[in-house]
Amino acid sequence: MSPVKVLLFGATGYLGRQVAAALSAGPGEVAVVRVGRTAPQEAGWVRHDLVHGPPEQLARVLAATAPDVVVNCTGALDGSTAQLVAANVTATAHLLDAIPAAAPAARLVSLGSAAEYGVVPDGIPVAEDAPANPVAPYGITKLAGTSLVRSAVAAGRLDAVVLRVFNPIGAGMPAGTVLGRAAEAIRAALVSGGDVVLGPLGAFRDFVDVRDVAEAVAAAALVATPPEPVLNVGSGNAVTVREAVKLLAETAGFTGQVVESDPAPARSGAVSWIAADLTRTRRALGWSPRHSLAASVRDVWAGL
Repeated sequence: MSPVKVLLFGATGYLGRQVAAALSAGPGEVAVVRVGRTAPQEAGWVRHDLVHGPPEQLARVLAATAPDVVVNCTGALDGSTAQLVAANVTATAHLLDAIPAAAPAARLVSLGSAAEYGVVPDGIPVAEDAPANPVAPYGITKLAGTSLVRSAVAAGRLDAVVLRVFNPIGAGMPAGTVLGRAAEAIRAALVSGGDVVLGPLGAFRDFVDVRDVAEAVAAAALVATPPEPVLNVGSGNAVTVREAVKLLAETAGFTGQVVESDPAPARSGAVSWIAADLTRTRRALGWSPRHSLAASVRDVWAGL
């Protein structure tokens, strides 16, 4: 039996590297072809810019690879509105245009975000059919990408699923995330002897290990029955950012002060509480998160 062939966009990024590892380590034979803007010139890699690359080049990549599954781990957390639209909407649109023509049998697995939900009721894990009212350009652009995928699935143009990822944490996480900023600030404070200055840390967030996210992506890629078009990927638990930063400080051996005097982040400052309802994801993929917050925080620090 031939291996399942997966074409992985964004393979050089924070999530993409972990997804490649999870696909390669999973049960069954999987052949992963990695795609990136700065891909090395070696076997198993393809160089393509999903935002700026010519559509005909994308069609050639798809036709030459003939994938069973296309995974899109590209995207941007920060930048101008135009940059966020390009990374989070245009890239998805290019795949939705190209796959039905160049690789019509392929499933698309795309990554959305908890930021698509916006403000939700405190204490109630949010399910996929909850209203989506994002509060900032990042969430708005991620929702636009998700909406395009849902529309294509409803029209019967392709088999696709969006995984709405909550707050992925682990080794190599971007400095633009709250724990990424905290880790960099703690490392600097250990050298200088000063305080760690961050924004407000009282909001509740659902932190999920990046390895668990990668395993969910692999499950969505390989499950036989087409999953629902949108599925949550989180830990299912809400903890304060303050608690996560405290764990990080303890892991680093930092005993100084953490001062919460910076402005709240525009991307999610209005959201005081969020956690994922994982009922549908467990049913559709047979997946559940396996790593504890403490283990994930240790990896954040070890990965600096």
